[in-house]
Amino acid sequence: MTALQDIAGQLTVTNILPTAARTATANGTGVDAQALRGRGLLILDSAAGTGTSPTLDLKLQDSADNSSFADIAGATFTQVINAASRQTLAVNLDGARRYVRAVSTIGGTSPSFTFSLNLVSL
Repeated sequence: MTALQDIAGQLTVTNILPTAARTATANGTGVDAQALRGRGLLILDSAAGTGTSPTLDLKLQDSADNSSFADIAGATFTQVINAASRQTLAVNLDGARRYVRAVSTIGGTSPSFTFSLNLVSL
């Protein structure tokens, strides 16, 4: 077995935001990250935005009770505009509280973005 096969069996992929077309600012659903420890890799995969001057800002928040959320320092993606974007962002899950969620802020005139956000962890 190769080293790549060895690590693939240890990875957990958690869907934070499923692939969907979104036209308005929204908070994602809290995901229980208690079993996800250490360093994680967030993967944003977005198609080009449509509409006039579309913008997408995406960040990760955490919560102890899945009710009151706060931003995770450094867990903010570069703004997506009218071009497709695939971005990765490392996050320290040991420093996060039990629940995590994504917050997407969409701006522009009649904007629409089709995107997903996944978290890969050991």
